Amino acid sequence: MKERFPQGFMWGGATAANQVEGAYNEEGKGLSIVDAIPGGKSRLAIVSSPDFDFTLDTSRYTYPNHKGIDHYHRFREDIALFKEMGFKCYRFSIAWTRIYPNGIEQQPNEAGLRHYDEVIDCCLAHGIEPVITISHYEMPLHLATEFGGWKNREVIGHFERFARTVLERYGQKVKYWMTFNEINSAVHFPMMSQSLTVKTGALEAQAKFQAWHNQFVASSMAVKIAHETHPAIQIGCMVIHATAYAYDCHPLNQLATLKETQLFNFYCADVQAKGEYPYYAKSLWKSQGVELDIQPGDMALIKEHTVDYIGFSYYMSTTINKTDAEKANAKGNLLGGARNPFLEASDWGWEIDPVGLRIGLNQLYDRYQKPLFIVENGLGAIDRPDENFRVEDDYRINYLRQHIEAMAEAIEDGVELMGYTPWGCIDLVSMSTGEMSKRYGFIYVDLDDAISGTGNRYKKKSFYWYQKVIASNGSDLS
Repeated sequence: MKERFPQGFMWGGATAANQVEGAYNEEGKGLSIVDAIPGGKSRLAIVSSPDFDFTLDTSRYTYPNHKGIDHYHRFREDIALFKEMGFKCYRFSIAWTRIYPNGIEQQPNEAGLRHYDEVIDCCLAHGIEPVITISHYEMPLHLATEFGGWKNREVIGHFERFARTVLERYGQKVKYWMTFNEINSAVHFPMMSQSLTVKTGALEAQAKFQAWHNQFVASSMAVKIAHETHPAIQIGCMVIHATAYAYDCHPLNQLATLKETQLFNFYCADVQAKGEYPYYAKSLWKSQGVELDIQPGDMALIKEHTVDYIGFSYYMSTTINKTDAEKANAKGNLLGGARNPFLEASDWGWEIDPVGLRIGLNQLYDRYQKPLFIVENGLGAIDRPDENFRVEDDYRINYLRQHIEAMAEAIEDGVELMGYTPWGCIDLVSMSTGEMSKRYGFIYVDLDDAISGTGNRYKKKSFYWYQKVIASNGSDLS
């Protein structure tokens, strides 16, 4: 059988510290923004409210991230299961607040550094390549409340210190890194990626674009440090990609789709991969009343230190309809847009579009001519285990099969694809809802939305299916 994936293709899975680790206040860890965001289906609505302030109000809210799935203590057990599946790599993040509890300390927390020494060594002992995201939706709470998040240029220096600490500590062992998770997500939810509340500018274009600029400078600093630390390091950016379609052939919808694609899919990646703002940036800033504070040396740094590859998440496409207000926004689709009549949707309303992944892979590779790495993709669904905790998740298998097939077709198109790490390879706390019932994993974790239960791990049907996919290097998708 002809192999459709290159030798050395990096099959694996992905998690984030704030969604799996728990142990939110152990061994010197400080509070992150996610530690002060409540759980539940209304999570994003709460944090988008003009009245929201970061708070730990246990009388009103539960905070599922405080406990997560206890990966902090059970990572050896979990990584052993990843090895059993055949993972070639494991994408995870380092909790900024384990290293610098408030973000402003001059010396790192050694207990936090030792923890990630152990996680990395455990991966390597199992023949699993660590893929580390430096910042994944968890700025220290102090930097958000006292500095106003990423719109404040002072945060750059604090991030640089954090990035230098982890890159120099682990750079001899870890080859693959990413700077900011889903940096472009601020278009829709700046709370997570820029730590902005409504009170500190989440609804203001000026604050968001300035925060992006500060992150671009910080990202370039991290790339510079990485390449100086070890020449073998490959460091990428990470964006959400949502292939955009016009609802129909009306020219206004076609134009709106072009503009949406520029802003959401390309703006952030252009700066980090090409080293300069795209040609449409000045027009975009003018249309939104933005005047960036760009300091001397910023653009030279950004130009000189571009990323080595493009990491991205893909869950859904989006459909743009500006000519029919009643159809403009579909409920449930995380990134908004009209309902696409040709697509089915998940339990949470996220539209399922594997062809959109093939299109996105071609768009990104055509634009950047850099290796691509799909570091998130998956189906959030309600799993119903039997009395033995067996989960027959054929719906997840079907989703993944279709997307892996689309990846193979994109490779045949000529796209250079490094690897694939499906999201939530083990059940974790959902970012968008703060729930456990929205499950992605190959491994079922016995916890409910209140994070009550044994926490025991059980292999789903998809565990064995993905094991077979990896063993065949993607040739056997049956």
